[in-house]
Amino acid sequence: QRILRLAEMCRRLETEEEKVLPFYPSSLAEWEQQDVRRILAASPNEPLARAMQDYVGLERFWQRFNKAKLEEKALERARAALANRNRHLRELLQRYLAGAALSQKVTRDPPPL
Repeated sequence: QRILRLAEMCRRLETEEEKVLPFYPSSLAEWEQQDVRRILAASPNEPLARAMQDYVGLERFWQRFNKAKLEEKALERARAALANRNRHLRELLQRYLAGAALSQKVTRDPPPL
């Protein structure tokens, strides 16, 4: 109940885009979506299915949670890729600076006879 209450409070803070398209589009075909709606509208006969009816309100929470986890993983991968690129660029810069310092030393010293 606490999670549902917090979700209601957070709903007011959502952007318009999140209210209109809060999640990824369904990958189900139209006829599959109709079947799902029909099944969800029917009252369940099995005890486990009846118990699950109490948790239907958490479905939206889990969708948001999963979406946040996916975004977190994507950002971690992007950060790792940027860290690798940064390391590579630093190595190139160190090589360039070492080469520039070496070429300045060569131009200062006269060639031996």
